[in-house]
Amino acid sequence: MADEKKTIFSGMQPSGYITLGNYLGALRNWTKLQDEYNCLYCIVDMHAITVRQDPVKLRQQARKLLIQYIASGLDPEKNIIYYQSHVPQHAELGWVLNCFTYMGELNRMTQFKEKSAKHTDNINAGLFTYPVLMAADILLYQADLVPVGEDQRQHLEITRDIATRFNSIYGDVFTIPEAYIGKVGARVMALQDPTKKMSKSDENKNNSIALLDEPGVIMSKIKKAVTDSDNEVRHGEDKPGVTNLLNIYCAVTDKTMEEAEREFAGSNYGQFKTAVGEAVVASLEPIQAKAKELEQNKDYIDSIIKNNAERAQRIANRTLTKVHRKIGFPDRIR
Repeated sequence: MADEKKTIFSGMQPSGYITLGNYLGALRNWTKLQDEYNCLYCIVDMHAITVRQDPVKLRQQARKLLIQYIASGLDPEKNIIYYQSHVPQHAELGWVLNCFTYMGELNRMTQFKEKSAKHTDNINAGLFTYPVLMAADILLYQADLVPVGEDQRQHLEITRDIATRFNSIYGDVFTIPEAYIGKVGARVMALQDPTKKMSKSDENKNNSIALLDEPGVIMSKIKKAVTDSDNEVRHGEDKPGVTNLLNIYCAVTDKTMEEAEREFAGSNYGQFKTAVGEAVVASLEPIQAKAKELEQNKDYIDSIIKNNAERAQRIANRTLTKVHRKIGFPDRIR
């Protein structure tokens, strides 16, 4: 990885499910970063086990997510796309950083409180120390920038605090990461409740469109999308459902809002929804075709998994060796 470029790190849970909102809001723009930055995209399967997982399903979903990243345009030669569990340095640095993180800091983390309330039968230590492993994920690669939503901002802050504390004791070891505020893509809202963002964790599957949804499923979900009673296709705060569908249409066709409103002047909602659905299906068709092709090419995907893990380990080892030296661990005889 070229030293002159800044490093961006991002991690995603292996749900195997990327939504249209994830794609239009972030992932599509990530493909434009790969020449300007050193980018690492980690499939955080170690984080995933803070809640109980079906082992077979977890493996399948992790692979499915990696394939969708590549199908969406992330080049595995230019980017490092890898499984967290294949780079043991994450866990090693996580333990060291646990010893530089205070209980009071972890007690204040809102995600622990929220997940504990959801999983009352499994409030485990991993759930509590989750932010420390996340800090290790970022600091291991000396990441300059981390794309974060509002829900992750607190995790980036504790990462910065841990890195600053370690550096104040041992010198300039970690890069202090900043939030990456890149070009914002379309803000895609839930189809049944356009007051909230489209989310892969939504229990109502009609609220979201998955990148790999069949065309018939996509059409059905858009036709069921909430609109209103006046049958006028225009954007506005008083029309959240119609505005959401217009935003989606503009994002997948690269048309402006004014062009879209002119196009649908005089159309009823049935005609409008059909056009939006067809445009979404057409925009996802190349991604879905590429994903199917990659799924059939087992050897190629296996080679990416192996090579990208090795690339990630080489970078991670540089940081971990430095950390071990600083804290006084004996040198490893190689």
